[in-house]
Amino acid sequence: MKKINIVLFGVGNVGSALINQILEARSKILNSSQLEINIAVLVNSKIAFYNNNTINNSWEADFKTYGYPYKLSHILNHVKKEKLTNLIAVDATASEDFVKNYKELIRNGFHIVAANKTANTLSDKFYKELRIELKKHNKQFLYETNVGAGLPVIKTVQDLHLAGEEITKIRGIFSGSLSYIFNTFSNGNKSFSEVLEDARTRGLTEPDPRIDLSGKDVGRKLLILAREINILKELSEVRIENLVPNHLNGKSSISHFIENQQELNLNFEERRSKLKSDEVLRHIGELDVASGELEVKLVTEKRSSPFGSLQEADASFEIYTKSYGNRPIVIQGAGAGASVTSRGVLSDLLKISEKLNGI
Repeated sequence: MKKINIVLFGVGNVGSALINQILEARSKILNSSQLEINIAVLVNSKIAFYNNNTINNSWEADFKTYGYPYKLSHILNHVKKEKLTNLIAVDATASEDFVKNYKELIRNGFHIVAANKTANTLSDKFYKELRIELKKHNKQFLYETNVGAGLPVIKTVQDLHLAGEEITKIRGIFSGSLSYIFNTFSNGNKSFSEVLEDARTRGLTEPDPRIDLSGKDVGRKLLILAREINILKELSEVRIENLVPNHLNGKSSISHFIENQQELNLNFEERRSKLKSDEVLRHIGELDVASGELEVKLVTEKRSSPFGSLQEADASFEIYTKSYGNRPIVIQGAGAGASVTSRGVLSDLLKISEKLNGI
């Protein structure tokens, strides 16, 4: 039998969903794969809860009651003291600062699974140094959920590239959040701010919806795929159409943006009024390998087209290759939500466990 010991950083929507999925699937995984999944430490930005027994359905109450302030060194000392092996750090945060801890975690015996996109979108220098550190310590770093939530987009691109297939273009609806927003907005009479608020309350957007509307999140996903096929770009080189006006941008507070989001309505209503009956608005990311250009933009699509016919919060990716010509490989499905993202994280955990030794 194998046992993996997880330190989960981030117990928000994705982290909480992951814990509950592990609790639900733990017995089945143990019986089918002879794998025990132990969540050894739960961590948020302020406190850590050291789980001395098998985690159970009271974990939220236990975390609040028994968690206390920590430093990363405390966690590293704890796992050494307890002699825990097969260590995996799960980054379910949205923190740009937390990734600075990755190298130290690797040096202290951790594999890493990340829903957080930051590590793969920082400078090319950091990107390469991280992989050198992983190779040096023989550790794995999986991040399938960085693009497409639970969809196998990164794995498909990696496998094609590894097999020597020449990828010529990647085009897609990268954001399930924006897919839902523009599906709903294009097909109804609600104002844009009403649709945005609905998406936010459903948990489909980031807590700060400007992260979605700015296009930066899609730009990051596009950059991640570009780097997978050795296109060396920086995030600053991605051409991004920002859908947030300057006076509502990141310099103002989230609450100020939400209180004034109706100011978005005029611009988007103008775009909707120009649509023909067979057209919809779609937010896409596009990578052209020949030119090396990465672009994020809002476009008009025919309702009958693959992108125009998407429903709800579906994402869709078209991967064009030399062998397939004008017929792309299409990957489509739910592209947003804590549940599908956490399911992808759990899948990455199981992939790492397959290569680990038994207890």
